[in-house]
Amino acid sequence: MLKEALLGITVAFSSPAEHTCLAKNIYFEARNQSIAGMIAVSHVVLNRVKHERFPDTICEVVKQGPTSWWWKQVHGKDVPVKNRCQFSWYCDGLSDAPKERAAWKRAWQVAQDALTLHWLGSDTSDGSMWYHAKNVKPYWRSDFDYVGQIDDHLFYRQKTVK
Repeated sequence: MLKEALLGITVAFSSPAEHTCLAKNIYFEARNQSIAGMIAVSHVVLNRVKHERFPDTICEVVKQGPTSWWWKQVHGKDVPVKNRCQFSWYCDGLSDAPKERAAWKRAWQVAQDALTLHWLGSDTSDGSMWYHAKNVKPYWRSDFDYVGQIDDHLFYRQKTVK
């Protein structure tokens, strides 16, 4: 994929779980997008990891959202509240197991490439920490500066103080 651009440099994930979390986010949020679109979605996650407003790991960022206190009390397990997560696929009530083998393999590789590019200082999302599909209009979009569109996603970053 991007091996020529990376000149053989590969940055290691802190754990296999972190690689899996980023790859799943790519798979469920952007598997039908171009490589640039998948990397931009990944860079939003990585930008959040670096920002004090968000959790400190890839998995915590991807899985961020309220959990059911009732489920925790009754079953002793944290379960996300349906449709209330930062990334909708994580708490939509559907399986989080990738089903399309080729798309999963591509997402796994793109996750590695995105991490390496980000580590090298390249951010295809231009500092974005939010995005949404172009066919929705979330209430929060006016709270942030619009960065641009890549494929079917619109990207945003914190408002610049003027």
